[in-house]
Amino acid sequence: MESSNRAESYEAHEGAAAQVVEAAHFSAIRSVRTEAEALLTLARALDHELKAGFGAAVAAIHAIPGRVIVSGIGKSGHIGRKIASTLASTGTPASFIHPSEASHGDLGMITQQDIVIALSWSGETAELGDLISFSKRFAVTLIGMTSNPGSTLGQAADILLPLPLVKEACPHNLAPTSSSVIQLALGDALAVALLERRGFSASDFKLFHPGGKLAARLKTVAQLMHAGEEMPLVPRGLRVSEALIAVMGKRFGCAGIVDDAGRLVGMITDGDVRRHMSAGTGHSDLLARRVEEIMTPSPITTSPGTFASAALELMNRSQITALFAVERGRPVGILHIHDILRAGVV
Repeated sequence: MESSNRAESYEAHEGAAAQVVEAAHFSAIRSVRTEAEALLTLARALDHELKAGFGAAVAAIHAIPGRVIVSGIGKSGHIGRKIASTLASTGTPASFIHPSEASHGDLGMITQQDIVIALSWSGETAELGDLISFSKRFAVTLIGMTSNPGSTLGQAADILLPLPLVKEACPHNLAPTSSSVIQLALGDALAVALLERRGFSASDFKLFHPGGKLAARLKTVAQLMHAGEEMPLVPRGLRVSEALIAVMGKRFGCAGIVDDAGRLVGMITDGDVRRHMSAGTGHSDLLARRVEEIMTPSPITTSPGTFASAALELMNRSQITALFAVERGRPVGILHIHDILRAGVV
């Protein structure tokens, strides 16, 4: 009897747990779909009521000699911090100022060369009052991001970014969820539009991300390759027996073949030697051959300025483990797949 009760209790517990999981899954799908629909609404707004303001905002920010000052409180403040960070890391100098700190001295950080982006869903955030007044008094361009064009912020803004009204993912339509998502998306859109307008490149991006995984992904072949005496190079006409010294001694498993002008004309690998031997070529006969008889002509190469991640993709696609970096046909370095992996590129 006791065993039966335990079994029933276990089954009931398992059933309840399954219901919790199912309910959570349903809630997650509903939330994501609601926020996705909010993003689609924002995209439609960018074709209509947001179009003029967005273009004006990009032009104004691009033209200023100073910084973008972003401000907001609550959830809008958190989104504002992210927008400022994204702008700064993509070539647009930006800072976040908390509205309360602005009212207690940080307004002194803002100059007429700057531009202010104020975020408030309602447009009536009291804490933004001093920042708005300061902007108007000293003719600092104010961009207002709000869902209420008729609000204090909406009316004060020199450039208005009217956010479309969207349904929150919160079942009570109260907690800022979808509204926060479209604020962030619009901020990202501004940053990307400015990035493109400035011609901001991956190399520029690297300057602002010297550490972490992003920096590793942006390393170039030149930063990782082995150059000079470290390169396994042999002249055309050399015997295979002599070339193998470079193949084995430099530990890349290969050697580049160069002509009299120093141009790379081929490559020989330890795999080439094994294949010729397995094909029936005698050991002595193979070693006596000239390297050009068994080399791979016109080997796959890269350039020093290529990103290491792109070089890795090329290696994987070509099923090779090393490749030479060349300039004007001459080898200037060699990169092994292990160099890329050690650098944390992947």
